[in-house]
Amino acid sequence: MTALTLDTPFELKFASETGVFEGYASVFGVTDATGDRIEKGAFARSLEGALTMGQLPPLLWQHDPRQPIGAWREMWEDAHGLYVKGELFVSDIIRAREAYRLLQEKVVTGLSIGYRALKSHRDAEGIRVLTEIELIEVSMVTFPANDHARINRVKSQLMEGRVPTPREFETFLRDAGFSRRQAKGLVADGYKSLAPRDAAAGKDTFAAGDDAQALRDLSAVLLSLTPRPL
Repeated sequence: MTALTLDTPFELKFASETGVFEGYASVFGVTDATGDRIEKGAFARSLEGALTMGQLPPLLWQHDPRQPIGAWREMWEDAHGLYVKGELFVSDIIRAREAYRLLQEKVVTGLSIGYRALKSHRDAEGIRVLTEIELIEVSMVTFPANDHARINRVKSQLMEGRVPTPREFETFLRDAGFSRRQAKGLVADGYKSLAPRDAAAGKDTFAAGDDAQALRDLSAVLLSLTPRPL
């Protein structure tokens, strides 16, 4: 069975010890770019086996088995996803020292798991739902591919007073729990009317005086949206 990878953007927390950091290697309920979604409990048996043997999966750089750069010290599932705490061997491995610096500067922003899918099924929309996974390794990666990263981009755009593109907003809705049909319908029926008012002039942002009202308009629409059967 071929090993697969799944990438996740993650929020870092640095411990007081140099080289130690923590975050989530996988987030439950999020569909990745290849159409896979991991459910809560999928890692349970694999983690149980690793803890019984006293050896967690390796901490690699960019999925390269020739470049271990540290060790995972803690790893467990919670309601959000697969939590990990790792230590980069910054005093002994040059690549680990470089990786830690890249983390601190937010140049490297993702974790990626290498795994084998042991149990899965297809949901009504054709998404492969992974219910049991053999976790092989967890890597630091430069480009997390999980679509969940787009949520942060949408939020940033709203904070800046810009309206995301319809495609970006549709992805945002999907990640927030709407079905593909619901997301497409909401974008087609109402969201496009909130396009930038000066788009005709070839600009991507609202005029300075319109930013606050544009955000209020968009917020009102968002608040009125609740997932419902179609």
